[in-house]
Amino acid sequence: MLENLVNAEFTGVYHVNVSLDFYSDDQISPAVAPSAAEGEVLDFGAGDLEMVLDRAVKNSVDGLGSLLGFGLGEMPADLIIPVSDDFGERGFWFRIEGAGDSHSTNIQIPSNARRAVLEIYVSFHGDDEFWYSNPPDSYIKVNNLTTARGNGAFREVYVSIDGKLVGYVVPFPVIFTGGINPLFWEPVVAIGAFNLPTYEIDLTPFLGILSDGGSHEFTIGVSDGISFWLVDANLHLWLDQNIFGVQAKTAAYVGPSYSIKRKSKFKKLDGSFEIEAKRKSKFEGWVVTWDQGNLTTSFEQETKFENSIKFQNNGNDKKVKQSVTSKTEIKITNVVGEVVGQASLKRKYPLKVITSTRDMGNGTYHLFTNVDHSLKERFSSGNISSSLTNSQASDGWMLVQDHNVLSGEAKTDQSYVYIDNYSCYTRNVAAVNGQLTRDNTSFICPNYW
Repeated sequence: MLENLVNAEFTGVYHVNVSLDFYSDDQISPAVAPSAAEGEVLDFGAGDLEMVLDRAVKNSVDGLGSLLGFGLGEMPADLIIPVSDDFGERGFWFRIEGAGDSHSTNIQIPSNARRAVLEIYVSFHGDDEFWYSNPPDSYIKVNNLTTARGNGAFREVYVSIDGKLVGYVVPFPVIFTGGINPLFWEPVVAIGAFNLPTYEIDLTPFLGILSDGGSHEFTIGVSDGISFWLVDANLHLWLDQNIFGVQAKTAAYVGPSYSIKRKSKFKKLDGSFEIEAKRKSKFEGWVVTWDQGNLTTSFEQETKFENSIKFQNNGNDKKVKQSVTSKTEIKITNVVGEVVGQASLKRKYPLKVITSTRDMGNGTYHLFTNVDHSLKERFSSGNISSSLTNSQASDGWMLVQDHNVLSGEAKTDQSYVYIDNYSCYTRNVAAVNGQLTRDNTSFICPNYW
């Protein structure tokens, strides 16, 4: 793969103007001012939000799935608290430098919080930008390689509160605009490159701990990660009418069960590496609310991960194949056991990357590249369901000298299919050598899951 190039010509900063429309209504007051929140607390009115919610559910760019109240009859959160670096010397992200590295911040939430969802942001850079293609350290050491891109190809972002694991996610393998073959990403970009996917963890089962009026330690880390990852989160809180606080308790903490298998076989620079991992958890807790009484929230997560890497032709040919499947379910029941809210989000993201390098002499080489990846999501809540499949297939070659692309050809085909109960939308785009050759839109969709 072509290495990153950082210089005055190609490296820069975006300057963006953002316009925000706020819709205000009678807001619910927090029982205690949150310690990590600064600025004005904004709330949204139901009437004003009808159009906003419609856009949020139907018109997402790279992913439709969200457990932030949509589909559960919720408006957007009454309060959002950042879970991030308090100092911000290099931005407000937590910077993860290795597998043993994690970062924490202390947060005090209002005692009348009746629902809590953590929205995680993550991006990977440096030696872990292509983490899904990293061989184990043993391969690097035995072959006396100088690369620092190792530690295997499994990564998992995890969150703990007061040292107790409350959620995890294997992130979607976003390819940035110069990644693998920069000629692929003109004028299209890889899935998620301009709109990083986010991941939600429902913390409502833990409100019995969080709403005790004290400060609690939120920790984010990356299992098996190497330098470097940027992670942070937003804590979305819905407040109860009872400003004196709610009663809450964690009722069940199952797991998280975890298993991982690794296989490694190589001779000199050729070989194969396989990883299989599974994790499953279930958390449950109840909250006594002002208007709905005692509600029990169950939050279940299940993730399956498979990765294989093969080196051939003295390490010059490399094939990476990865599959990640995740399922998240939320169920809310009342005091008599009736289901009053339910949501399910399933995600699949398969990935295949093939690279072949040929030395052309004089410091130049031919790099043949192929990428095939997708983001597939299905969201359901009661009688409401929607699905999204966003797929890209890219193929091309480059003649490279000292990080510079001397010549090359590239083609990228992209298919975007969205379906819900009421509508559907497809768009198919093809780009060849930086020019669009096809751009078709349709509102007639097949079953594409």
